[in-house]
Amino acid sequence: MPSPSANLVTRGQRLALAGLVIGALAIAFSPIFVRLSEVGPTATGFYRTILAVPPLWLFWQFRPASTKSMDAPGLPPLILIPGLLFAGDLFFWHLSIQYTTVANATLLSNFAPVIVTLGAWLVLREKITPSFLVALLVSICGALMLVGASFQLGGDYVFGDLLAFTTAIFYGAYMIAVAKLRGRHSTQQLMLWSSLVSGLALLPMVWVMGEGLLPPTLTGWATLFGLAWISHALGQSLIAYALGHLPASFSSLVVLIQPVAAAFFGWLWLGEGLQPLQIAGGIVVLGGILLARRAQLKAG
Repeated sequence: MPSPSANLVTRGQRLALAGLVIGALAIAFSPIFVRLSEVGPTATGFYRTILAVPPLWLFWQFRPASTKSMDAPGLPPLILIPGLLFAGDLFFWHLSIQYTTVANATLLSNFAPVIVTLGAWLVLREKITPSFLVALLVSICGALMLVGASFQLGGDYVFGDLLAFTTAIFYGAYMIAVAKLRGRHSTQQLMLWSSLVSGLALLPMVWVMGEGLLPPTLTGWATLFGLAWISHALGQSLIAYALGHLPASFSSLVVLIQPVAAAFFGWLWLGEGLQPLQIAGGIVVLGGILLARRAQLKAG
Protein backbone atom coordinates (compact mmCIF):
# COMPACT_ATOMS: atom_id res chain seq x y z
CA MET A 1 0.00 0.00 0.00
CA PRO A 2 1.49 3.35 -1.02
CA SER A 3 2.35 5.76 1.77
CA PRO A 4 0.45 9.05 2.23
CA SER A 5 3.57 10.96 1.19
CA ALA A 6 3.77 8.94 -2.03
CA ASN A 7 0.14 9.79 -2.75
CA LEU A 8 0.89 13.47 -2.17
CA VAL A 9 3.81 13.30 -4.61
CA THR A 10 1.59 11.60 -7.18
CA ARG A 11 -1.17 14.19 -6.78
CA GLY A 12 1.36 17.01 -6.94
CA GLN A 13 2.87 15.67 -10.14
CA ARG A 14 -0.56 15.20 -11.70
CA LEU A 15 -1.48 18.77 -10.83
CA ALA A 16 1.82 19.98 -12.29
CA LEU A 17 1.22 17.95 -15.47
CA ALA A 18 -2.26 19.45 -15.84
CA GLY A 19 -0.80 22.92 -15.37
CA LEU A 20 1.92 22.17 -17.92
CA VAL A 21 -0.63 21.12 -20.56
CA ILE A 22 -2.85 24.15 -19.90
CA GLY A 23 0.22 26.39 -20.01
CA ALA A 24 1.26 24.94 -23.37
CA LEU A 25 -2.25 25.53 -24.72
CA ALA A 26 -2.19 29.12 -23.43
CA ILE A 27 1.09 29.93 -25.18
CA ALA A 28 -0.32 28.32 -28.34
CA PHE A 29 -2.45 31.45 -28.71
CA SER A 30 0.69 33.60 -29.00
CA PRO A 31 1.19 33.17 -32.80
CA ILE A 32 -2.38 34.37 -33.33
CA PHE A 33 -1.88 37.40 -31.10
CA VAL A 34 1.46 38.17 -32.80
CA ARG A 35 -0.17 37.85 -36.23
CA LEU A 36 -2.93 40.29 -35.21
CA SER A 37 -0.60 42.75 -33.47
CA GLU A 38 -0.54 46.28 -34.86
CA VAL A 39 3.06 46.97 -33.77
CA GLY A 40 6.33 45.40 -34.86
CA PRO A 41 7.53 41.98 -33.68
CA THR A 42 10.05 43.28 -31.13
CA ALA A 43 7.57 45.81 -29.76
CA THR A 44 5.04 42.99 -29.50
CA GLY A 45 7.56 40.99 -27.47
CA PHE A 46 8.11 44.02 -25.21
CA TYR A 47 4.38 44.37 -24.53
CA ARG A 48 4.04 40.60 -24.07
CA THR A 49 6.27 40.77 -21.00
CA ILE A 50 5.77 44.28 -19.62
CA LEU A 51 1.94 44.20 -19.71
CA ALA A 52 2.08 40.90 -17.82
CA VAL A 53 3.80 42.57 -14.86
CA PRO A 54 0.62 44.01 -13.18
CA PRO A 55 -1.26 40.66 -12.95
CA LEU A 56 1.96 38.88 -11.99
CA TRP A 57 2.49 41.46 -9.23
CA LEU A 58 -1.03 40.72 -7.93
CA PHE A 59 -0.32 36.97 -8.02
CA TRP A 60 2.86 37.63 -6.05
CA GLN A 61 1.14 39.85 -3.47
CA PHE A 62 -1.59 37.28 -2.84
CA ARG A 63 0.53 34.14 -3.14
CA PRO A 64 -0.17 31.33 -0.64
CA ALA A 65 1.55 31.62 2.73
CA SER A 66 3.24 28.27 2.09
CA THR A 67 5.30 29.80 -0.74
CA LYS A 68 6.26 33.07 0.97
CA SER A 69 9.07 31.39 2.88
CA MET A 70 10.72 30.50 -0.47
CA ASP A 71 11.06 34.11 -1.59
CA ALA A 72 14.26 35.93 -0.77
CA PRO A 73 13.82 39.65 0.06
CA GLY A 74 14.78 42.25 -2.52
CA LEU A 75 16.03 41.32 -5.97
CA PRO A 76 18.24 38.21 -5.96
CA PRO A 77 20.82 38.60 -8.78
CA LEU A 78 20.32 35.09 -10.22
CA ILE A 79 16.63 35.78 -10.79
CA LEU A 80 17.67 38.18 -13.59
CA ILE A 81 18.98 35.30 -15.72
CA PRO A 82 15.61 33.83 -16.86
CA GLY A 83 14.40 37.30 -17.84
CA LEU A 84 17.44 37.96 -20.02
CA LEU A 85 17.21 34.52 -21.61
CA PHE A 86 13.50 34.93 -22.38
CA ALA A 87 14.18 38.36 -23.90
CA GLY A 88 16.79 36.73 -26.14
CA ASP A 89 14.29 34.02 -27.09
CA LEU A 90 11.67 36.55 -28.16
CA PHE A 91 14.14 38.82 -29.97
CA PHE A 92 15.80 36.08 -32.05
CA TRP A 93 12.48 34.36 -32.75
CA HIS A 94 10.93 37.52 -34.17
CA LEU A 95 14.13 38.42 -36.02
CA SER A 96 14.41 34.96 -37.60
CA ILE A 97 10.99 35.31 -39.21
CA GLN A 98 12.35 38.25 -41.23
CA TYR A 99 15.20 36.16 -42.71
CA THR A 100 13.68 32.71 -43.19
CA THR A 101 10.29 31.13 -43.76
CA VAL A 102 7.78 30.87 -40.92
CA ALA A 103 7.90 27.08 -41.33
CA ASN A 104 11.68 26.98 -40.93
CA ALA A 105 11.57 29.30 -37.92
CA THR A 106 8.81 27.26 -36.29
CA LEU A 107 10.55 23.92 -36.74
CA LEU A 108 14.05 25.01 -35.70
CA SER A 109 12.81 26.93 -32.65
CA ASN A 110 11.01 23.75 -31.54
CA PHE A 111 14.36 22.01 -31.12
CA ALA A 112 14.34 23.50 -27.60
CA PRO A 113 13.57 20.06 -26.04
CA VAL A 114 16.89 18.80 -27.38
CA ILE A 115 18.68 21.71 -25.67
CA VAL A 116 16.70 21.18 -22.46
CA THR A 117 17.42 17.45 -22.40
CA LEU A 118 21.14 18.08 -22.76
CA GLY A 119 21.03 20.82 -20.10
CA ALA A 120 18.92 18.70 -17.76
CA TRP A 121 21.52 15.95 -17.95
CA LEU A 122 24.54 18.27 -17.53
CA VAL A 123 23.19 20.93 -15.17
CA LEU A 124 20.24 19.40 -13.32
CA ARG A 125 21.69 15.87 -13.20
CA GLU A 126 18.48 14.34 -14.49
CA LYS A 127 18.55 10.71 -15.55
CA ILE A 128 17.89 10.51 -19.30
CA THR A 129 16.80 7.00 -20.30
CA PRO A 130 17.00 5.44 -23.79
CA SER A 131 13.18 5.24 -23.77
CA PHE A 132 12.96 8.99 -23.27
CA LEU A 133 15.43 9.63 -26.11
CA VAL A 134 13.20 7.52 -28.39
CA ALA A 135 10.19 9.59 -27.32
CA LEU A 136 12.16 12.78 -27.99
CA LEU A 137 13.06 11.58 -31.50
CA VAL A 138 9.44 10.65 -32.21
CA SER A 139 8.21 14.07 -31.10
CA ILE A 140 10.80 15.93 -33.18
CA CYS A 141 9.81 13.85 -36.23
CA GLY A 142 6.19 14.77 -35.54
CA ALA A 143 7.17 18.45 -35.43
CA LEU A 144 8.87 18.05 -38.81
CA MET A 145 5.70 16.46 -40.22
CA LEU A 146 3.65 19.29 -38.73
CA VAL A 147 5.67 21.82 -40.68
CA GLY A 148 5.41 19.53 -43.71
CA ALA A 149 6.46 20.55 -47.17
CA SER A 150 6.72 24.20 -46.12
CA PHE A 151 10.18 23.55 -44.68
CA GLN A 152 12.85 24.71 -47.13
CA LEU A 153 16.60 24.29 -47.17
CA GLY A 154 18.90 26.59 -49.08
CA GLY A 155 21.50 29.31 -48.95
CA ASP A 156 18.85 32.03 -48.91
CA TYR A 157 17.68 30.92 -45.47
CA VAL A 158 20.91 29.95 -43.70
CA PHE A 159 21.18 33.15 -41.64
CA GLY A 160 17.52 33.09 -40.64
CA ASP A 161 17.72 29.38 -39.83
CA LEU A 162 20.67 30.04 -37.52
CA LEU A 163 18.65 32.76 -35.79
CA ALA A 164 15.73 30.34 -35.34
CA PHE A 165 18.01 27.69 -33.86
CA THR A 166 19.45 30.38 -31.58
CA THR A 167 15.87 30.88 -30.39
CA ALA A 168 15.76 27.22 -29.37
CA ILE A 169 19.00 27.62 -27.44
CA PHE A 170 17.70 30.67 -25.55
CA TYR A 171 14.34 29.08 -24.71
CA GLY A 172 15.99 25.82 -23.72
CA ALA A 173 18.40 27.70 -21.45
CA TYR A 174 15.44 29.67 -20.04
CA MET A 175 13.66 26.47 -19.06
CA ILE A 176 16.80 25.08 -17.43
CA ALA A 177 17.31 28.32 -15.49
CA VAL A 178 13.68 28.33 -14.29
CA ALA A 179 13.91 24.68 -13.24
CA LYS A 180 17.13 25.40 -11.36
CA LEU A 181 15.75 28.46 -9.56
CA ARG A 182 12.32 27.02 -8.73
CA GLY A 183 13.84 25.29 -5.72
CA ARG A 184 14.72 28.67 -4.20
CA HIS A 185 11.96 30.96 -5.47
CA SER A 186 8.20 30.74 -5.83
CA THR A 187 6.61 30.74 -9.28
CA GLN A 188 5.12 34.16 -8.53
CA GLN A 189 8.42 35.83 -7.63
CA LEU A 190 10.29 34.20 -10.49
CA MET A 191 7.73 35.19 -13.12
CA LEU A 192 7.32 38.75 -11.80
CA TRP A 193 11.02 39.63 -11.90
CA SER A 194 11.87 37.68 -15.06
CA SER A 195 9.01 39.36 -16.96
CA LEU A 196 10.07 42.81 -15.80
CA VAL A 197 13.67 42.13 -16.79
CA SER A 198 12.58 40.78 -20.21
CA GLY A 199 10.49 43.86 -20.90
CA LEU A 200 13.25 46.28 -19.91
CA ALA A 201 15.77 44.34 -22.03
CA LEU A 202 13.51 44.39 -25.10
CA LEU A 203 12.57 48.08 -24.90
CA PRO A 204 15.87 49.44 -26.32
CA MET A 205 15.75 46.75 -29.03
CA VAL A 206 12.45 48.22 -30.23
CA TRP A 207 14.32 51.46 -30.94
CA VAL A 208 17.25 49.60 -32.56
CA MET A 209 14.84 47.77 -34.90
CA GLY A 210 13.11 51.06 -35.76
CA GLU A 211 9.64 49.90 -34.75
CA GLY A 212 6.73 52.03 -33.61
CA LEU A 213 5.66 51.53 -30.01
CA LEU A 214 1.99 52.55 -29.94
CA PRO A 215 -0.78 50.49 -31.58
CA PRO A 216 -3.20 52.80 -33.41
CA THR A 217 -6.49 51.17 -32.31
CA LEU A 218 -8.15 49.74 -29.21
CA THR A 219 -8.22 46.38 -30.96
CA GLY A 220 -4.45 46.55 -31.19
CA TRP A 221 -4.20 47.19 -27.45
CA ALA A 222 -6.64 44.36 -26.71
CA THR A 223 -4.47 42.00 -28.76
CA LEU A 224 -1.37 42.95 -26.77
CA PHE A 225 -3.16 42.53 -23.45
CA GLY A 226 -4.42 39.13 -24.58
CA LEU A 227 -0.87 38.09 -25.48
CA ALA A 228 0.50 39.34 -22.16
CA TRP A 229 -2.20 38.00 -19.86
CA ILE A 230 -3.13 34.70 -21.55
CA SER A 231 0.06 33.52 -23.23
CA HIS A 232 2.60 35.00 -20.81
CA ALA A 233 1.12 35.64 -17.36
CA LEU A 234 -1.01 32.48 -17.45
CA GLY A 235 0.83 30.18 -19.85
CA GLN A 236 4.44 30.79 -18.82
CA SER A 237 3.51 30.89 -15.13
CA LEU A 238 1.92 27.44 -15.33
CA ILE A 239 4.98 26.11 -17.14
CA ALA A 240 7.25 27.64 -14.47
CA TYR A 241 5.09 26.04 -11.78
CA ALA A 242 5.36 22.65 -13.47
CA LEU A 243 9.14 22.95 -13.72
CA GLY A 244 9.25 22.93 -9.93
CA HIS A 245 7.57 19.52 -9.80
CA LEU A 246 8.42 17.66 -13.02
CA PRO A 247 11.72 16.89 -14.82
CA ALA A 248 12.74 19.72 -17.15
CA SER A 249 13.44 17.28 -20.00
CA PHE A 250 9.92 15.85 -19.85
CA SER A 251 8.34 19.31 -19.39
CA SER A 252 10.05 20.67 -22.49
CA LEU A 253 8.68 17.78 -24.52
CA VAL A 254 5.12 18.38 -23.29
CA VAL A 255 5.44 22.02 -24.39
CA LEU A 256 5.56 20.67 -27.98
CA ILE A 257 1.79 20.56 -27.62
CA GLN A 258 2.07 24.29 -28.35
CA PRO A 259 2.79 24.06 -32.12
CA VAL A 260 0.13 21.35 -32.49
CA ALA A 261 -2.47 23.52 -30.76
CA ALA A 262 -1.27 26.62 -32.64
CA ALA A 263 -1.87 24.86 -35.97
CA PHE A 264 -5.37 23.90 -34.81
CA PHE A 265 -6.17 27.43 -33.59
CA GLY A 266 -4.84 28.87 -36.85
CA TRP A 267 -7.21 26.61 -38.77
CA LEU A 268 -10.12 27.45 -36.45
CA TRP A 269 -9.76 31.24 -36.25
CA LEU A 270 -7.46 32.36 -39.06
CA GLY A 271 -8.71 30.03 -41.78
CA GLU A 272 -5.26 28.46 -42.27
CA GLY A 273 -5.56 25.08 -44.00
CA LEU A 274 -4.45 21.83 -42.37
CA GLN A 275 -2.93 19.18 -44.64
CA PRO A 276 -3.16 15.43 -43.86
CA LEU A 277 0.61 15.37 -43.19
CA GLN A 278 0.23 18.14 -40.61
CA ILE A 279 -2.60 16.29 -38.87
CA ALA A 280 -0.49 13.13 -38.82
CA GLY A 281 2.45 15.13 -37.45
CA GLY A 282 0.32 16.44 -34.60
CA ILE A 283 -0.72 12.88 -33.73
CA VAL A 284 2.92 11.75 -33.80
CA VAL A 285 3.94 14.62 -31.47
CA LEU A 286 1.23 13.62 -28.99
CA GLY A 287 2.32 9.99 -29.29
CA GLY A 288 5.90 10.98 -28.50
CA ILE A 289 4.72 12.87 -25.41
CA LEU A 290 2.80 9.80 -24.21
CA LEU A 291 5.91 7.67 -24.74
CA ALA A 292 7.92 10.20 -22.72
CA ARG A 293 5.36 10.05 -19.91
CA ARG A 294 5.64 6.25 -19.80
CA ALA A 295 9.45 6.51 -19.78
CA GLN A 296 9.25 9.02 -16.92
CA LEU A 297 6.97 6.79 -14.86
CA LYS A 298 9.26 3.78 -15.37
CA ALA A 299 12.34 5.85 -14.44
CA GLY A 300 10.56 7.12 -11.31
